[in-house]
Amino acid sequence: MSLTDLRAYIEALRGLGEVQDVTAPVALDLELGAIVRRCYETGSPAPFFSAFSDHPSGFRILGAPAGASRQPGMRLARVAVSLGLPPTAGGLDIVEAIAGSLDRPAIAPVVVDEAPCFENVATGDEVDLARLPVPMLHHGDGGRYLNTWGCIVARMPDGSWTNWSIARMMMVDGRRLTGIVAPQQHVGMVAKSWADLGRPMPFALALGVEPAIPFICGMPLPAHVDEGGRLGALLGRPVRTVRCRTVDLEAPASAEILIEGHLHLDEMVDEGPMGEFAGYVPPERVPRPVYRVSALSHRHDAILPVVVAGEPVEENHTAWGIPSAAQILHHLREAGIPATTAWIPLQAALHWLVVTVPRDWRRRTGIDTPEALCRRIGEIVFATKAGGVIPKVIVLNDDVDPTDLDELVWAFATRCHPLLGHVVFEQVPAAPLLAYLRQNEKMSGSTGKVVYNCLPPDEWGEALPIRASFRHGYPAGIVDRVRCRWSEYGFR
Repeated sequence: MSLTDLRAYIEALRGLGEVQDVTAPVALDLELGAIVRRCYETGSPAPFFSAFSDHPSGFRILGAPAGASRQPGMRLARVAVSLGLPPTAGGLDIVEAIAGSLDRPAIAPVVVDEAPCFENVATGDEVDLARLPVPMLHHGDGGRYLNTWGCIVARMPDGSWTNWSIARMMMVDGRRLTGIVAPQQHVGMVAKSWADLGRPMPFALALGVEPAIPFICGMPLPAHVDEGGRLGALLGRPVRTVRCRTVDLEAPASAEILIEGHLHLDEMVDEGPMGEFAGYVPPERVPRPVYRVSALSHRHDAILPVVVAGEPVEENHTAWGIPSAAQILHHLREAGIPATTAWIPLQAALHWLVVTVPRDWRRRTGIDTPEALCRRIGEIVFATKAGGVIPKVIVLNDDVDPTDLDELVWAFATRCHPLLGHVVFEQVPAAPLLAYLRQNEKMSGSTGKVVYNCLPPDEWGEALPIRASFRHGYPAGIVDRVRCRWSEYGFR
């Protein structure tokens, strides 16, 4: 069953041993960020902070809300529980659940009359964002980042499309925020439609929402598709929303903290840098548009979720990468590619995508050669919104489990021909945050990309070599017998 607010989610994680209560006061300046980073890198439970040495009481912070776990069999427990799946669900199960929901009709959100976030309301001159515990997350960040895991709500002027998204937001002062608003991003498209009318864009920022919402906000759905309806299809129920107090929008009613206001594309302040998903703190400080805040509402003892982006594995790699793989899998199947699965390895920081196909892909596609299949896969992937981020695609037979990094490295190393094993794409769209891009590529928004052909050579046909492994190298009866007798042999 899916959980409908952040507090229920925290209790569910606590029951699984996936929350660590931190009652000792910690500093918002770097100490909290360092703790969260260490939790990511050690697979520790999500840290839940209740006291700060440099900020008054009255708020709490949940770090690493969808980080990976070190518990055996529950590496993606936080992701699975967020989406209403069993905590033991693996990556491929989660991808298939999300991809499968894309064929179901949307279930639109429902509007409720009241929400707990209105227990405390400030509007106009009474608004002061500094009341919130806004941390300095990385050494080298250009400011304090309030939004790392919140839902930005925006709507086209004619009401035809309501977009939910995630984008970093830095606090400028008590009444202003700023962040990336790229023209190719959906929030940028909506903002431009308002600017074309000579008006700022109304927005709402819902922080501390029910746990599934950030996943749909990070999913690269096509333009003009409402995320709220697609999340309803995934969960099998409508998401509750509530009317904002100062803008004509509905925001998730589960929010712990709700911020309202207008985005002004014609007003700029310097933003960044900030540690990002590729694992680096870039040097750039760039002028960005200003979000002017007209209302700040929050629950008593409100909880702010915090993501500290950087080296894998963190939420960019789970809540962005996993839904992106699901969206790409859906696109491939729609285009007639019989993909068994698609997976973005968590450790690759969204720079790799793995696509697996069955050995009879020639008969099922009518495509004759592995090179032609890889080129077709690249054409489909790189034309999608998700594919704009991914520069490297690995195509394998589906005897390989792409979520097993040991197996993936072995398969790539032994199956990719050093001269013939790649299909190159020149000057295709690319996200400017890819780690290795040169400045001219960032400015143009394009670079070269590659599909690695790890399929058997043409003369093998559908044949695959026998793998010399326990799972693949012995008759099924022997494999089952050894598994059943493992403790009898004296192994734990």
